[in-house]
Amino acid sequence: MKNISSKIWTGVRILFAIFMIMGGVQHFLKPDFYLPFVPAFLPFPIAIIYLSGLVEIGLGLILVYKKYARIAALGIFILMILFLPIHVWDVFSDAPAIGSHKAALIRLPFQFLFMAIAWKIKQVSEKF
Repeated sequence: MKNISSKIWTGVRILFAIFMIMGGVQHFLKPDFYLPFVPAFLPFPIAIIYLSGLVEIGLGLILVYKKYARIAALGIFILMILFLPIHVWDVFSDAPAIGSHKAALIRLPFQFLFMAIAWKIKQVSEKF
């Protein structure tokens, strides 16, 4: 049973790594999409978008390697916590950055799902 669980979580880890890498690449391909998500009080919004994309790509690449999966998953978990206020703010905003209130309401639970997946990958990476 442990072997099956290990294989399943290896697959989840690799898929999540690909998801993170693809998400990070989007920061470079479509930075204008992410501009509304950067709070107005923060300076250099384009730099923040590129930096967060670079962090997502880096953590995704590190997550691929089983040896470093625990630390990468923890990094992703922390990154998702840092992004959480943006998504909560979007739900209550008059003009949600994601485009609509419906999209903001759908997006918020996914943030918690991503956090849970990252945390679980961290936990199972300690066992295998």
